[in-house]
Amino acid sequence: MGDIAVIGGGAAGAAAFGELLSRYDAGTVHWIVGPQELGRGVAYATRDDRHLLNVRAAGMGVFHEHAEDFIQHAARQLGQVKGTDFLPRRIFGDFIQAQVGARIDAARRLGRSFRIYPESAQHIVVRDEGGYAVRIGGERWLEVTQVVLAVGSLAQRPLRTVSSQALDSGAYALDPWRLERHTSAPRRVLVIGTGLTAVDTLLSVAERWPHAELVAVSRHGLWPFTHSPLPLSSYAGQEALNRDLLACDSVAAMVRRVRQAFDDAEEHDWRSIIDGMRPVNALLWQRLGDARRRQFLRHVRWVWESSRHRMAPASGQAIHQLLEEGRLQVRAARVLAVDGAGPLQVTLRERATQLVSTLGADLVIQATGLDTAIAYGEHELLARLLNDSLAVADPLQLGVLARADGQLLGAHGEPQRGLFAIGSLLRGNLWECTAMPEIRAAAHQLAVRLSDAAVATSRDNVQDMP
Repeated sequence: MGDIAVIGGGAAGAAAFGELLSRYDAGTVHWIVGPQELGRGVAYATRDDRHLLNVRAAGMGVFHEHAEDFIQHAARQLGQVKGTDFLPRRIFGDFIQAQVGARIDAARRLGRSFRIYPESAQHIVVRDEGGYAVRIGGERWLEVTQVVLAVGSLAQRPLRTVSSQALDSGAYALDPWRLERHTSAPRRVLVIGTGLTAVDTLLSVAERWPHAELVAVSRHGLWPFTHSPLPLSSYAGQEALNRDLLACDSVAAMVRRVRQAFDDAEEHDWRSIIDGMRPVNALLWQRLGDARRRQFLRHVRWVWESSRHRMAPASGQAIHQLLEEGRLQVRAARVLAVDGAGPLQVTLRERATQLVSTLGADLVIQATGLDTAIAYGEHELLARLLNDSLAVADPLQLGVLARADGQLLGAHGEPQRGLFAIGSLLRGNLWECTAMPEIRAAAHQLAVRLSDAAVATSRDNVQDMP
């Protein structure tokens, strides 16, 4: 018998907890969620219906096997829903909670043992007799044999170019999802970032303060590309392309091969070619050493993420309208400094001309997206894991070092028995691991592994009995 602790109350934690509830019966499954709504995390906690999923409704789900389809769930709130629709993220957050609730009800009927804790996990230590002790809340300790880390995205750290005075002024917002804290209507809002987080931020800002001038700044000034209104047909040469990519020995060779596919399929939509690479993305990443991964991050990451992680058509149309109206301008520039006590003075160096200029803003919002640099963050549990050598930061600050199956590696490269991660902590290992299709697959595979291991251990113990 062995208990399992799932740490993290967002979508990844919900997926892991629900999968374990449905198959693990060798002990208690503990879900440590912290002070947040179950299953929603940052991604699905929004209540703004302008914040849309960037995956079609038909592609969304929480578990590998589900009792109810997301489209059916959404239709009860919205009326008619098609599988090709891009729906509000809020509705998927509701769906996660409903699906977890159904798994909890089923577990009760089956007599499965589980507990849910509203406290946060603060420390994990190795027990002398094997397994781990997890401290939650004040001084409560849980003794478990396995731990699944599903902590999601880290709290944003301010850019190094932001002064202490600017941070203390209240005019610099690190959390783009809490705009209600800012009660005064700003004349100019500057958003740092042009990715998906920035898109949602700008749509909320434009609605909340309809007379504010909007400026978006990023080093490349590139918005995410937009999904096609309807699904695209598959690229006929995708299998050959993926096979060739796996044989490439450098990032440059991969880029050349993808460009060749674009040229060879002039009448085919390039977006389906990028989507067709999804099954091999993790394998491609794992074939690269640290030097080549660093090269990818420096030279290719920005265009890859804009191409791969596209925005819903309605979001793209809304951003385009703001640009056409002149309410929104985008600057391809590096933020050299943010200073002042409000209005803030933002110093920029333009990408194209290298000219330096200063722009005033009543509110500056940092919307730079996912942060996985655990060595520099202030996450208490992860900091302790690093300090105790139970985890090692990825050298490119993309989460933790781990095996392909999510098992963490220790300070000397040794697998940490019974200590696993899913979701954003594995970005250094898998690169693409934060979307729901990848999360639910990882949660299912891990639950099967842990359940099968418990059955095998129980069988061995019976055979060893005199």
